[in-house]
Amino acid sequence: MSNNKSSARQKIRYRIRKKISGTSAAPRLTVFRSNSDIYAQLIDDSNGVTIAAASSRQKDISAQKAPKIEKSKLVGEAIGRKAQELGVKKVVFDRSGYIYHGRVKAVAEGAREAGLEF
Repeated sequence: MSNNKSSARQKIRYRIRKKISGTSAAPRLTVFRSNSDIYAQLIDDSNGVTIAAASSRQKDISAQKAPKIEKSKLVGEAIGRKAQELGVKKVVFDRSGYIYHGRVKAVAEGAREAGLEF
């Protein structure tokens, strides 16, 4: 039963993905959270392509000595800036089965501050 938590998150992920999908006009902003890092992607599901990506492993973000929650906010701002450069204003937020709290919430707030609407 060691894999119970991840299988529960997988079920939640599938339940969320049934309801939302990204288009070229409003791509899906998805978040992946590992123990040490956090990743965000803008995905156009209608064409099946990743438009932009940002993570806490990028040189400019990983160079900063900050707590993980602040790095998460920087990742949100980075993905927001990349979206603005591509002319994307509106996105659909996909929390990937994680609770909207802590680092996931920080990514969303950072993206909103960068000018994205969801």
